[in-house]
Amino acid sequence: MFHAARRRILAVLTTATFAVLPLEAGRAAYPEQLIKVIVTFPPGGSADTVIRALEPLVTAELKQSLVIENRAGAGGNIGMAAVAQARPDGYTLGVAPAGALTVNPHLNSAMPFELKDLAPITLLAEIPFVLVASANIPAHTTAETIALAKAKPGALSIGHGGNSTAMHLTAALFTQKTGIAMELVPYRGTAPATVDVLAGHVPFAVLDIPASRQLILDGKLNAIGVSSARRLSSLPDVPTLAESGIAGFESVGWFGLVAPAGTPADVIGRLNEAFTKALKDPAVVEKIRTLGAEPAPMTPEQFGRFIQSESTKWGKLISEAGIKAN
Repeated sequence: MFHAARRRILAVLTTATFAVLPLEAGRAAYPEQLIKVIVTFPPGGSADTVIRALEPLVTAELKQSLVIENRAGAGGNIGMAAVAQARPDGYTLGVAPAGALTVNPHLNSAMPFELKDLAPITLLAEIPFVLVASANIPAHTTAETIALAKAKPGALSIGHGGNSTAMHLTAALFTQKTGIAMELVPYRGTAPATVDVLAGHVPFAVLDIPASRQLILDGKLNAIGVSSARRLSSLPDVPTLAESGIAGFESVGWFGLVAPAGTPADVIGRLNEAFTKALKDPAVVEKIRTLGAEPAPMTPEQFGRFIQSESTKWGKLISEAGIKAN
C-alpha cells in the first residue's frame, strides 16, 4: 500500500512538473509583453521621429509592440531617471540624448541617475552640425575663418542654439582647437540663430543641417565645414572641419537606446539585433537623413565605450572653457 501511494504521488509530481515546463519556458522567452520606450523629447522631434520610424520594423522582428512614451524635461534627466529606476527586465527602454549622458553630469552636481544605472544597447543616430558664415563675411574656408578671427581678436562671434547645447559645445570646441578668440552667442534654439546669421547680425553660427542646408545650396550662407568625422551625403561638397586642418575635430549631437542596468545580456543582445537591423533598412536610412541625422548602429560594447569617450571629452572642455548650466 505504501508503494502504491508513493507511485501515485510520483505520478502527480511528474505530471505537474511537465505541466509547468512549457509555462516556465514561455516566461523565459523574450519578449512576451509590450515594450515601453521612453523618449526624453516632446513628440515631433528628431529622436521621437526616428524611434517611430523604427517601431514597425522592430515590432515585426520581435513580434511584440513598442509603446512610445514621451517624457521630456530637464535636458533628458527626467526620462533617463525613469528608465534607470525601472525593473531590469527589458520591458522599459529609453532613448537617451547625448546631453543627458555626457554633458549634464558635468554641469549638475545633483543628478537623478548615474551612467552605471543604465545599460547601453545601441547608438541610434548622430546629428552633425555645420559652421556657417554670413554671405557678406570674407570667409569661405576654415583657414580663412581662423585668419579673419586672428586679425580681429575678440571682435567676431559665433551664434549657437543655446547654452550647454551640443551646438554650444561645438562652437566652444572650434575656438579651443584653433586657439582663436571669438564670442559665443547663445540663442533660444536654431531658428533665431539662423535668422541672425542670415541677416549678418552675427558673422558665424553653428547650425543643424535642416536649418541650413537649403540656405547653403542657395548661396545665402557660406558653409565653412561640417562637425562630423565624415562628409555628409546631404552636403557632399562641404569638407569636415577635421579635413580642413583641425586635427581630430568631431562634434555631433546623438541619441541612443539604453535599458536599466542589470538587464540580462541575452535580452540586451536581442534588442540590439532588432534595432540595428531596423537602422539599416533603406527606407529608415532615408527617413533619418531627411532629419539631418545619420543612422549609427553599434554593438552594446561599442556604444558603452562611445558614451565614456564622449563624457571624457565634454567634461574636459566644460571644465577648461568654464561652461555653466543655464
